[in-house]
Amino acid sequence: MVFLKIGTNNMAAKPKLFLNWSSGKDAAYALYLLQEEGYYEVDRLLTTINSSTNRISLHGLSKELLIAQASAIELLLDIISFKADFDAEAYAKMMQTEMVRLKQLGYNHAAFGDIFLEDLRAYREKQLNNHQIQTVFPLWKKDTKQQLKDFISSGFKAVVVSANAKWFGSDFVGKEIDERFLNCLPNEVDPCGENGEFHTFCYDGPIFKRPVKFQITDILIKTYPPIDSSDKGIEFWFAELISLNKQ
Repeated sequence: MVFLKIGTNNMAAKPKLFLNWSSGKDAAYALYLLQEEGYYEVDRLLTTINSSTNRISLHGLSKELLIAQASAIELLLDIISFKADFDAEAYAKMMQTEMVRLKQLGYNHAAFGDIFLEDLRAYREKQLNNHQIQTVFPLWKKDTKQQLKDFISSGFKAVVVSANAKWFGSDFVGKEIDERFLNCLPNEVDPCGENGEFHTFCYDGPIFKRPVKFQITDILIKTYPPIDSSDKGIEFWFAELISLNKQ
C-alpha cells in the first residue's frame, strides 16, 4: 500500500470528504460539482492501481500521470496498490484497512462518480456503512448525454484512453471529448460510457490549477479472459500515454 500526499489541507470547518478518483471525466466532474456546492471539505483523492503494472486497471493510466494529475489539481492523493491476482476477499480486507485509516483522519464522507449502476452503489454503501462513512453521489441519476454536454461546456478537457473493441476501433482511443465526439457515438453506447464502453483521462478544466501535459505514443489492444464458459472474453483498445510534466 502506497500513500502519496500532494497539496495542502483546507482547514475550513466543514465535513471532511474524500473522492474515489478514477482519473476520468466522471470523477473530475463530480469533484467540480462538490467544489461548486462548497458544503464539504474535499481535500483528498483515493485511487487503486495494479502494482504489477503501476497503472489504473480499466483506464490503463500510469502512476506517473496520475500523480501529475493530482498535483495539477492540488489535492492530497492516496494510492492503494494491489496485485492483479488479488481475490475479492483480499481486496475487501485491504479497503477495510484503508477506510479505518481515513476514518481516523476525520473523514466521515466518501464521494463517487457513479451515475446509475445500482448494484455498484449498493456495494459501496454497504462497505462504507460498516465504518460509519456516508456515501455521496454527485452525479447520481443524471442524464448522461446532458452531463457530458455540461462537462464540455464547463471547460473540461479529456481524451479517451481505453475503449471496448466490441463498439470501437483503434482510432477511437485518443479522441478528445467534445461535441463532435458526443455526436458520433453509436446509439447503443452510453454517452458517459457508464456501462464500461470506454474510459477517459481528464487533463484540464476548472478543477485544475494547470493542465497536465502528456503525449500519446502508441495504441495497444488487450484481451481480458472470459469470466465463465458462456463468455468469450473482452478486447479493449488502450492509448499509451507518457507524462511531459516536470518533476
